[in-house]
Amino acid sequence: MLEVRALSAAYGAHPALNEVSLSVAAGEIVVILGANGAGKSTLLRAIAGICEGQVSGAVTLGGTPLAGLGSDEIVERGVALVPEGRGIFGDLTVRENLLLGAYSKRARADEGSNLDRVMRLFPKLRERQGQIARTMSGGEQQMVAIGRAMMSAPQILMLDEPSLGLSPLLCKELFQNLSLVRELGIGVLLVEQNAKQSLAIADRGYLLENTQITHEDSAARLATDAAVQKAYLGGSGKAAAPKHTPKTPVKADDAPPPKPPTASLNRPSQDYGFSVDDMVATAATVSAQAPRTAAPETAAAASKLAQDRVQVVLRDIEAAAQAARARVSRAATDTDATPTQDRPPSFTAKPPVIEVYRRPRVEVFRRRPSGQFERD
Repeated sequence: MLEVRALSAAYGAHPALNEVSLSVAAGEIVVILGANGAGKSTLLRAIAGICEGQVSGAVTLGGTPLAGLGSDEIVERGVALVPEGRGIFGDLTVRENLLLGAYSKRARADEGSNLDRVMRLFPKLRERQGQIARTMSGGEQQMVAIGRAMMSAPQILMLDEPSLGLSPLLCKELFQNLSLVRELGIGVLLVEQNAKQSLAIADRGYLLENTQITHEDSAARLATDAAVQKAYLGGSGKAAAPKHTPKTPVKADDAPPPKPPTASLNRPSQDYGFSVDDMVATAATVSAQAPRTAAPETAAAASKLAQDRVQVVLRDIEAAAQAARARVSRAATDTDATPTQDRPPSFTAKPPVIEVYRRPRVEVFRRRPSGQFERD
């Protein structure tokens, strides 16, 4: 099991993580949800040992401390990261990329079986083993990146935005493959913006907001949580209104007259029911009742402030004009002056240089039969 306790990270004076704690068990998918800049990528990089900032806290895998180890040693312990943007070697073939993932000592002995496992998980890679990686589609490149990480025989697989740039169809296929990874007994720590699909395959989830973990729950309860729906699933954060059965249409003569919108400013926002018509009508009513003239003391203060700003601008203009006149006077004086002991030659104005260009003169000579030349 991967356990993170009170993990903090900062880039100089700017904190990126603040006392973050979480856990990932074997054969479990845990998703981290949060807005851009909340610290999700920094969290994965700090666990993997490649965070550029100052990191503090405890990270253990099966009771073995990982904090302070190099990234290669963390891979040897059994934690692999698939970074955002895939990070594959575009000029190498698919097979070469995969074999590079088996470079660690823990994976060399089982290189063949790990490669076969990856090929079973991603059948397309078996067909494309000799293809140059950069010529593949985005979804296929993501398969290569995940397969390369799995070649290191990890206990915990961390993925940073794996669906970034993929079509909806490829996203669905990708998340299905992550479910298969879980069935292999590998723990998955997933950072993903696609909250709907990630919660559909996850076991548990954490909400990371402003560098801190604010909520933890099962994926099923997070998917139905009103706050999560409003922030990450595009919902209104309110329970769905019950469906009404169709009623007999009411005649125009029998319909009650519409009620005018109230203009009370003390109505709570939830009373509006997120109705645009109610909010617009209320705003129009309040605007019509608002006073059109400002208080006398407010108008006087605004007038004084404007006059003070005008005086400051006029003083700046006058100072700039005086400085310009002084520079012109000094330039005229320096033009007539000669170098003295008090005035070094570098401060003496030099006369302007006027270059005159004349049309070139071309002379042509003709050779006589006698061997002499004459000018034309």
